[in-house]
Amino acid sequence: MNTETGSFGYPPPHTVVDERSAAALWEHSRLQCGRLLLRWARDPATMIQALIYPALTLVMFRIVLGDSITAATGQPSIFGTVPMIVLVGAMFGSVVSAVGLRAERESGLLSRFYTLPIHRSAGLVGRLMAEAVRVLVTSIVIFAAGVVMGFRFTQGIPATLLNLVVPIVFGMGFAMMVTVLATLSSKIPLVEMVSIVCTLLMFFNSGFVPVMAYPTWLQPIVANQPMSCAIDTMRALAVGGPLAEPMIKTVAWSLGMFLVFLVPAIRGYRRAAQQG
Repeated sequence: MNTETGSFGYPPPHTVVDERSAAALWEHSRLQCGRLLLRWARDPATMIQALIYPALTLVMFRIVLGDSITAATGQPSIFGTVPMIVLVGAMFGSVVSAVGLRAERESGLLSRFYTLPIHRSAGLVGRLMAEAVRVLVTSIVIFAAGVVMGFRFTQGIPATLLNLVVPIVFGMGFAMMVTVLATLSSKIPLVEMVSIVCTLLMFFNSGFVPVMAYPTWLQPIVANQPMSCAIDTMRALAVGGPLAEPMIKTVAWSLGMFLVFLVPAIRGYRRAAQQG
Protein backbone atom coordinates (compact mmCIF):
# COMPACT_ATOMS: atom_id res chain seq x y z
CA MET A 1 0.00 0.00 0.00
CA ASN A 2 1.27 3.48 -0.90
CA THR A 3 0.80 5.76 2.10
CA GLU A 4 0.91 8.87 -0.09
CA THR A 5 -1.96 7.79 -2.33
CA GLY A 6 -4.01 5.82 0.21
CA SER A 7 -5.23 2.21 0.20
CA PHE A 8 -4.75 0.28 -3.05
CA GLY A 9 -3.48 3.31 -4.91
CA TYR A 10 -6.61 5.43 -4.51
CA PRO A 11 -6.27 9.13 -3.53
CA PRO A 12 -6.43 9.82 0.20
CA PRO A 13 -9.85 10.85 1.53
CA HIS A 14 -10.74 14.54 1.33
CA THR A 15 -9.74 16.47 4.41
CA VAL A 16 -12.66 18.26 6.02
CA VAL A 17 -11.86 21.92 6.61
CA ASP A 18 -13.31 23.68 9.64
CA GLU A 19 -15.81 26.21 8.30
CA ARG A 20 -14.51 28.76 10.83
CA SER A 21 -10.88 28.49 9.74
CA ALA A 22 -8.87 30.97 7.69
CA ALA A 23 -8.58 28.39 4.89
CA ALA A 24 -12.36 28.09 4.73
CA LEU A 25 -12.75 31.86 4.74
CA TRP A 26 -10.43 32.20 1.74
CA GLU A 27 -11.95 29.32 -0.23
CA HIS A 28 -15.58 30.27 0.43
CA SER A 29 -14.90 33.96 -0.22
CA ARG A 30 -13.21 33.10 -3.50
CA LEU A 31 -16.24 31.06 -4.56
CA GLN A 32 -18.62 33.86 -3.60
CA CYS A 33 -16.46 36.33 -5.52
CA GLY A 34 -16.56 34.12 -8.62
CA ARG A 35 -20.31 33.70 -8.32
CA LEU A 36 -20.89 37.45 -8.20
CA LEU A 37 -18.51 38.20 -11.07
CA LEU A 38 -20.23 35.60 -13.23
CA ARG A 39 -23.63 36.99 -12.34
CA TRP A 40 -22.58 40.56 -13.10
CA ALA A 41 -21.02 39.52 -16.42
CA ARG A 42 -24.33 37.97 -17.46
CA ASP A 43 -26.44 40.93 -16.34
CA PRO A 44 -26.81 43.66 -19.02
CA ALA A 45 -27.83 46.30 -16.46
CA THR A 46 -24.65 45.74 -14.45
CA MET A 47 -22.42 45.83 -17.51
CA ILE A 48 -24.05 49.03 -18.74
CA GLN A 49 -23.77 50.75 -15.36
CA ALA A 50 -20.23 49.57 -14.65
CA LEU A 51 -18.61 49.93 -18.08
CA ILE A 52 -20.72 51.52 -20.81
CA TYR A 53 -22.21 54.37 -18.77
CA PRO A 54 -18.84 55.66 -17.43
CA ALA A 55 -17.22 55.40 -20.88
CA LEU A 56 -20.08 57.33 -22.50
CA THR A 57 -19.94 59.92 -19.73
CA LEU A 58 -16.24 60.40 -20.42
CA VAL A 59 -16.91 60.90 -24.13
CA MET A 60 -19.71 63.35 -23.35
CA PHE A 61 -17.55 65.43 -21.02
CA ARG A 62 -14.73 65.45 -23.56
CA ILE A 63 -16.94 66.58 -26.46
CA VAL A 64 -19.21 69.04 -24.65
CA LEU A 65 -16.98 70.56 -21.96
CA GLY A 66 -13.40 69.48 -22.63
CA ASP A 67 -12.24 72.37 -24.86
CA SER A 68 -14.20 74.96 -22.88
CA ILE A 69 -12.64 73.91 -19.58
CA THR A 70 -9.17 73.79 -21.11
CA ALA A 71 -9.58 77.28 -22.59
CA ALA A 72 -10.94 78.74 -19.35
CA THR A 73 -8.37 77.22 -17.01
CA GLY A 74 -5.33 76.81 -19.24
CA GLN A 75 -5.01 73.21 -18.07
CA PRO A 76 -5.84 70.10 -20.15
CA SER A 77 -9.22 68.95 -18.86
CA ILE A 78 -8.59 65.32 -19.78
CA PHE A 79 -6.22 64.83 -16.83
CA GLY A 80 -9.00 65.69 -14.40
CA THR A 81 -11.92 64.20 -16.30
CA VAL A 82 -10.51 60.69 -16.68
CA PRO A 83 -9.76 60.16 -12.94
CA MET A 84 -13.16 61.65 -12.11
CA ILE A 85 -15.00 59.23 -14.41
CA VAL A 86 -12.96 56.30 -13.07
CA LEU A 87 -14.26 57.11 -9.58
CA VAL A 88 -17.79 57.66 -10.89
CA GLY A 89 -17.67 54.18 -12.42
CA ALA A 90 -16.55 52.74 -9.10
CA MET A 91 -19.40 54.44 -7.23
CA PHE A 92 -22.26 53.75 -9.65
CA GLY A 93 -21.15 50.13 -10.01
CA SER A 94 -21.45 49.75 -6.25
CA VAL A 95 -25.06 50.93 -6.47
CA VAL A 96 -25.91 48.14 -8.92
CA SER A 97 -24.13 45.65 -6.68
CA ALA A 98 -26.12 46.87 -3.68
CA VAL A 99 -29.40 46.47 -5.58
CA GLY A 100 -28.38 42.88 -6.32
CA LEU A 101 -27.61 42.32 -2.63
CA ARG A 102 -31.06 43.56 -1.69
CA ALA A 103 -32.62 41.24 -4.28
CA GLU A 104 -30.70 38.28 -2.85
CA ARG A 105 -31.98 39.17 0.58
CA GLU A 106 -35.60 39.39 -0.54
CA SER A 107 -35.40 36.16 -2.57
CA GLY A 108 -34.04 34.23 0.41
CA LEU A 109 -30.69 33.41 -1.21
CA LEU A 110 -28.73 34.99 1.64
CA SER A 111 -30.73 32.91 4.13
CA ARG A 112 -29.93 29.79 2.13
CA PHE A 113 -26.22 30.53 2.26
CA TYR A 114 -26.51 31.19 6.00
CA THR A 115 -27.78 27.65 6.62
CA LEU A 116 -24.94 26.00 4.68
CA PRO A 117 -21.56 25.04 6.21
CA ILE A 118 -19.94 28.23 4.95
CA HIS A 119 -17.72 30.66 6.82
CA ARG A 120 -19.99 33.37 8.19
CA SER A 121 -17.79 36.17 6.82
CA ALA A 122 -17.40 34.68 3.34
CA GLY A 123 -20.45 36.43 1.92
CA LEU A 124 -19.27 39.93 2.79
CA VAL A 125 -15.58 39.26 2.10
CA GLY A 126 -16.39 37.65 -1.25
CA ARG A 127 -18.55 40.61 -2.20
CA LEU A 128 -15.73 43.03 -1.42
CA MET A 129 -13.32 40.92 -3.47
CA ALA A 130 -15.73 41.02 -6.40
CA GLU A 131 -16.09 44.78 -5.98
CA ALA A 132 -12.30 45.17 -6.16
CA VAL A 133 -12.16 43.16 -9.40
CA ARG A 134 -15.04 45.14 -10.87
CA VAL A 135 -13.43 48.47 -10.04
CA LEU A 136 -10.13 47.30 -11.54
CA VAL A 137 -11.78 46.24 -14.82
CA THR A 138 -13.80 49.46 -14.99
CA SER A 139 -10.68 51.55 -14.35
CA ILE A 140 -8.72 49.78 -17.09
CA VAL A 141 -11.53 50.34 -19.60
CA ILE A 142 -11.89 54.03 -18.77
CA PHE A 143 -8.15 54.66 -18.72
CA ALA A 144 -7.90 52.96 -22.12
CA ALA A 145 -10.64 55.22 -23.47
CA GLY A 146 -8.87 58.21 -21.92
CA VAL A 147 -5.58 57.32 -23.60
CA VAL A 148 -7.37 57.36 -26.95
CA MET A 149 -8.59 60.89 -26.14
CA GLY A 150 -5.16 62.17 -25.07
CA PHE A 151 -4.68 61.03 -21.49
CA ARG A 152 -1.10 59.96 -20.81
CA PHE A 153 0.91 58.28 -18.04
CA THR A 154 4.26 60.07 -17.79
CA GLN A 155 5.57 59.00 -14.37
CA GLY A 156 6.68 55.45 -15.11
CA ILE A 157 5.27 51.97 -14.65
CA PRO A 158 5.08 51.95 -10.81
CA ALA A 159 3.05 55.17 -10.80
CA THR A 160 0.81 53.80 -13.56
CA LEU A 161 0.11 50.63 -11.59
CA LEU A 162 -0.53 52.66 -8.45
CA ASN A 163 -3.04 54.69 -10.44
CA LEU A 164 -5.09 51.50 -10.71
CA VAL A 165 -4.86 50.91 -6.97
CA VAL A 166 -6.27 54.31 -5.97
CA PRO A 167 -9.82 53.72 -7.32
CA ILE A 168 -9.86 50.26 -5.73
CA VAL A 169 -9.00 51.72 -2.31
CA PHE A 170 -11.59 54.47 -2.80
CA GLY A 171 -14.16 51.98 -4.06
CA MET A 172 -13.80 49.67 -1.06
CA GLY A 173 -14.69 52.45 1.35
CA PHE A 174 -17.65 53.53 -0.76
CA ALA A 175 -18.83 49.93 -1.26
CA MET A 176 -18.84 49.35 2.48
CA MET A 177 -21.12 52.35 2.98
CA VAL A 178 -23.51 51.23 0.23
CA THR A 179 -23.58 47.70 1.66
CA VAL A 180 -24.84 49.08 4.96
CA LEU A 181 -27.65 50.91 3.17
CA ALA A 182 -28.54 47.80 1.15
CA THR A 183 -28.98 45.68 4.28
CA LEU A 184 -31.35 48.15 5.92
CA SER A 185 -35.08 48.25 5.35
CA SER A 186 -36.20 47.60 1.77
CA LYS A 187 -38.36 50.72 2.02
CA ILE A 188 -35.29 52.95 1.93
CA PRO A 189 -34.87 54.42 -1.61
CA LEU A 190 -31.34 53.09 -2.01
CA VAL A 191 -30.70 54.03 -5.62
CA GLU A 192 -32.11 57.53 -5.24
CA MET A 193 -30.12 58.31 -2.09
CA VAL A 194 -26.79 57.08 -3.38
CA SER A 195 -27.33 58.63 -6.82
CA ILE A 196 -27.82 62.05 -5.23
CA VAL A 197 -24.57 61.67 -3.28
CA CYS A 198 -22.69 60.51 -6.40
CA THR A 199 -24.05 63.37 -8.50
CA LEU A 200 -23.06 66.00 -5.93
CA LEU A 201 -19.58 64.55 -5.65
CA MET A 202 -19.25 64.38 -9.44
CA PHE A 203 -20.04 68.06 -10.02
CA PHE A 204 -18.21 69.49 -7.00
CA ASN A 205 -14.68 68.14 -7.28
CA SER A 206 -11.29 69.18 -8.61
CA GLY A 207 -11.64 66.98 -11.69
CA PHE A 208 -14.73 68.69 -13.06
CA VAL A 209 -13.07 72.11 -12.97
CA PRO A 210 -10.08 73.38 -10.94
CA VAL A 211 -10.83 74.25 -7.33
CA MET A 212 -10.12 77.94 -7.99
CA ALA A 213 -13.13 78.06 -10.33
CA TYR A 214 -15.56 77.50 -7.44
CA PRO A 215 -16.78 80.28 -5.10
CA THR A 216 -14.25 81.16 -2.43
CA TRP A 217 -16.39 79.87 0.42
CA LEU A 218 -16.85 76.52 -1.34
CA GLN A 219 -13.22 75.92 -2.31
CA PRO A 220 -12.07 74.30 0.99
CA ILE A 221 -15.00 71.87 0.85
CA VAL A 222 -14.38 70.95 -2.77
CA ALA A 223 -10.62 70.60 -2.29
CA ASN A 224 -10.93 68.26 0.69
CA GLN A 225 -13.88 66.09 -0.22
CA PRO A 226 -12.89 62.43 -0.79
CA MET A 227 -13.38 62.41 -4.56
CA SER A 228 -11.17 65.49 -5.07
CA CYS A 229 -8.39 63.95 -2.98
CA ALA A 230 -8.46 60.76 -5.06
CA ILE A 231 -8.55 62.73 -8.33
CA ASP A 232 -5.57 64.86 -7.30
CA THR A 233 -3.68 61.69 -6.34
CA MET A 234 -4.38 60.01 -9.69
CA ARG A 235 -3.52 63.16 -11.63
CA ALA A 236 -0.19 63.47 -9.81
CA LEU A 237 0.59 59.82 -10.50
CA ALA A 238 -0.16 60.36 -14.19
CA VAL A 239 1.48 63.70 -15.00
CA GLY A 240 3.32 64.75 -11.86
CA GLY A 241 2.65 67.30 -9.16
CA PRO A 242 2.12 67.24 -5.38
CA LEU A 243 1.42 63.65 -4.38
CA ALA A 244 1.97 63.07 -0.66
CA GLU A 245 -0.85 65.26 0.70
CA PRO A 246 -3.66 64.11 -1.62
CA MET A 247 -2.57 60.47 -1.24
CA ILE A 248 -2.63 60.68 2.55
CA LYS A 249 -6.07 62.29 2.43
CA THR A 250 -7.34 59.63 0.01
CA VAL A 251 -6.14 56.80 2.25
CA ALA A 252 -7.59 58.55 5.30
CA TRP A 253 -11.00 59.07 3.68
CA SER A 254 -11.15 55.53 2.27
CA LEU A 255 -9.93 53.82 5.42
CA GLY A 256 -12.20 56.00 7.52
CA MET A 257 -15.30 55.06 5.50
CA PHE A 258 -14.29 51.40 5.59
CA LEU A 259 -13.80 51.31 9.36
CA VAL A 260 -16.86 53.42 10.19
CA PHE A 261 -19.19 51.20 8.18
CA LEU A 262 -17.43 47.85 8.80
CA VAL A 263 -19.30 46.82 11.95
CA PRO A 264 -22.72 48.07 10.69
CA ALA A 265 -22.10 46.18 7.43
CA ILE A 266 -21.27 42.94 9.27
CA ARG A 267 -24.31 43.24 11.50
CA GLY A 268 -26.56 44.27 8.63
CA TYR A 269 -25.36 41.41 6.43
CA ARG A 270 -25.93 38.90 9.24
CA ARG A 271 -29.38 40.33 9.96
CA ALA A 272 -30.30 40.26 6.27
CA ALA A 273 -29.24 36.60 6.04
CA GLN A 274 -31.17 35.61 9.12
CA GLN A 275 -34.36 37.46 8.22
CA GLY A 276 -34.29 37.07 4.44
